[in-house]
Amino acid sequence: MNDLHATRLALLAGGSDARTEIERAIDISGSAACAHVFTRTLFDEARQAAVGAAPESRLAGLAFTSKDLFDVAGQPTPAASVVLSHAPAAKADAVAVARLRAAGGALTGRTNMSEFAFSGVGVNPHYGTPANVSDPTTPRIPGGSSSGAAISVASGAAFIGLGSDTGGSIRIPAALNGIVGFKNTARLVPSTGALPLSTTLDTVCAMTRSVRDAVTAHEILAARTVTADSASIGAYRLAVVKNVFFDGIEPTVAAAFERSLKALSAAGARIEEIELPELADLQSINATGGFSAAESHAWHRLLLERSGAGYDPRVAQRILRGASMKAHEYIDLIHARRDWIARMEKALAPFDTVLSPTVPITAPSIASVAPGAERDEEFFRVNALLLRNPSIINMLDGCAISLPCHDPGELPVGLMLWHAALHDDAVLAIALQAERTLQNQ
Repeated sequence: MNDLHATRLALLAGGSDARTEIERAIDISGSAACAHVFTRTLFDEARQAAVGAAPESRLAGLAFTSKDLFDVAGQPTPAASVVLSHAPAAKADAVAVARLRAAGGALTGRTNMSEFAFSGVGVNPHYGTPANVSDPTTPRIPGGSSSGAAISVASGAAFIGLGSDTGGSIRIPAALNGIVGFKNTARLVPSTGALPLSTTLDTVCAMTRSVRDAVTAHEILAARTVTADSASIGAYRLAVVKNVFFDGIEPTVAAAFERSLKALSAAGARIEEIELPELADLQSINATGGFSAAESHAWHRLLLERSGAGYDPRVAQRILRGASMKAHEYIDLIHARRDWIARMEKALAPFDTVLSPTVPITAPSIASVAPGAERDEEFFRVNALLLRNPSIINMLDGCAISLPCHDPGELPVGLMLWHAALHDDAVLAIALQAERTLQNQ
């Protein structure tokens, strides 16, 4: 499947045209592979945008999708809920949507998600759950919360899946679907026009088919140019943290990760195992519920009072945990995080990036975690495993990318490269080389 970069070159060379490409995207969007992917399609508008886009523009009329929590002018923003399905229409596009459109992108639709973005699993009781494209025999979870966005990219229905990442909501579905998900440093992309989960941790970012496409998407969303680095992979110091990240790891994920390390080492990478004892502090720092619970409850409390019965019970349960947090506990949390970030940045300073499994498991079946009280225990177990690794980087206010590292025929596995805030360009530069190395092994 061609990525954005290759398709755009074909357009410029006359090997294809925007009309053909948008019809291909629309056909896939309406196929069985995209069942439950969209909460609303915008095919006619996308056709007009594709035909009207300048061929030399960065997206050249090619398809992108937008997670259902981003404003699109003239439409409500329900965040895959039913309680906001009749909310007032947005007066303007979210900044991220507007920037992708201005770059020549054709928005084909709003994508499904975990209700209000509060789950790493991707199950939605209102709009259905899109199935992972990696297994044609067993419907498996897409990962969340940007579930539909991930499937739109993995299926070929879109080149860019715009989403958000509060605790892994871009990287989890990227890892489980075998695509690329880049979580930039949060402050680099405005969240204006996006319904919040946690204003402290929310990050606006995207999924793509390749790392080079991730660079393009980030440059558009952040309105900045990524600094290119031509150094060989041997010029970097890479770290592997063995504690926490490997707890409960599946053999398939462990084997893929170890193969990746061997391939990178053979290409000249200098990889060192390190300890991060600071990771042990996270449980106590978040003991009162963490930012997502407190900040989501502040936003949802009145809506829950009016329409609580309409919420996904699993989402409501997590939001309501924030009701018990006291003001001094929230302030203590802010200070504890600031101190923790400082200690983590000091520990990571000697290294250019850190390598970890994005998540420790492959995608379980949808049936095992589908809505139903009898499956709640398994749902929350899977959710905690999926969120654990990527959420560390959100807490760090850092940046991270997940890229595929599994062998053909295996369920997808993600390799995560990450670092502290504003190391985005180094992470992307190393990811470009890592992707090339893993594809050639």
